[in-house]
Amino acid sequence: MPNGTKRASRRPQPWRNEAPRPPTPKTRSAEEGFAAIVKALGDRPGVTKPASGRGFGSSALRVHGRIFAMVSRGRLVLKMPAQRVAQLIGSRAGDSYDAGKGRPMKEWVSLGAAKQDDWLVLAAEALKFVGSGSG
Repeated sequence: MPNGTKRASRRPQPWRNEAPRPPTPKTRSAEEGFAAIVKALGDRPGVTKPASGRGFGSSALRVHGRIFAMVSRGRLVLKMPAQRVAQLIGSRAGDSYDAGKGRPMKEWVSLGAAKQDDWLVLAAEALKFVGSGSG
């Protein structure tokens, strides 16, 4: 550069002066989220923890022998009143569940693993519904 003038850098390089960014927290898998639910609700009266085995409901949480929570196809599935299921679907918090038969089950909701903040509260709601004999 003539006469000692400096040439401006082509692009600002802010990463050179920034503090290192913390790692992005990893989203738990549906199985990990379900394990936390099992731990929290598994010792309540009437609740049976998942048993090993294959087939529908073998890895489900049950109350008085009836399924209220399970993982299916990488999603948490809960049994709730049909009106509550419709509300969760309408608010985009959940999706309908069809158990692979192509027809939605009106008292079952499927929740994606990306939003697990409310899973325990919703699972407790499902436990109460099924445990009361309503579901």
